Amino acid sequence: MGLLIATVYLTTLSGAFFAFTDWSGVGSFNFIGLDNFRNIFQRTELLSSLANTLIFAFGFLVISNVLGLAFALALNRNLKTRYLLRTLLFMPVVLAPISVSYVWGFIFAFDGPLNQLLGSLGLTSLQHQWLAEPLLARGSILTVMIWQNIGFVMVVYLAGLATVPIEIEEAAALDGATRWQRLRLVVLPTIRPAVGIATTLTLIQGLRVFDQVMALTGGGPAGATETLATQVYKQTFAFGKFGFGAALALLLSLLILAFSVLQQLATRERA
Repeated sequence: MGLLIATVYLTTLSGAFFAFTDWSGVGSFNFIGLDNFRNIFQRTELLSSLANTLIFAFGFLVISNVLGLAFALALNRNLKTRYLLRTLLFMPVVLAPISVSYVWGFIFAFDGPLNQLLGSLGLTSLQHQWLAEPLLARGSILTVMIWQNIGFVMVVYLAGLATVPIEIEEAAALDGATRWQRLRLVVLPTIRPAVGIATTLTLIQGLRVFDQVMALTGGGPAGATETLATQVYKQTFAFGKFGFGAALALLLSLLILAFSVLQQLATRERA
């Protein structure tokens, strides 16, 4: 186990080292200090990629957790078909993200099922080039991310809801508490660990979004959906700038680490 952990960290540290070089992936290299990082923050397209990464991460964090909690509350008790519905909602989680994204790419195509459905309903004004317009392209990617992972978030919240004592909920209801009051004052404080886990995992997943962007838009239109993860891939393998790609990867790793620590601290303070 120690050897395995050492291998993982040594590989990570070697990648971090090359972030301070101009290595192209072959041959010799020069140590250039912080030049790669200065270059990152001086290039508009990379700052735009950073902004897109944060938009995807926080949009995914908020929407998936709200919907995941809503589904968990709806399928927690009493509904006879809850086990079947839970299975159906969870099934997309086990599929490969790249495969799911290609299927959604077909759905979002201009002559695809979505626009055909809108046309058959007489809603031709709502037909769009979903992946060719910047704002709609971001929304389409976010939709695919949420669709595939909503089942996972739901399962985390279902595990948390299993710890809520029914007696306390029933006592609150007998005292006249509304559904919203029971959710806010009884349920949410009890499932706080589940909230911490779900929000942290979705935030990390959102920050490193890659498959959906590459399969649906390739970073387009005109770089409107580029993220740090896609830039790492392109700079490293498409442009042969291994050192610069390593700097982007290090920046993304530090970003994930910083937000994860902040999220854990926020959860701990409320516990």
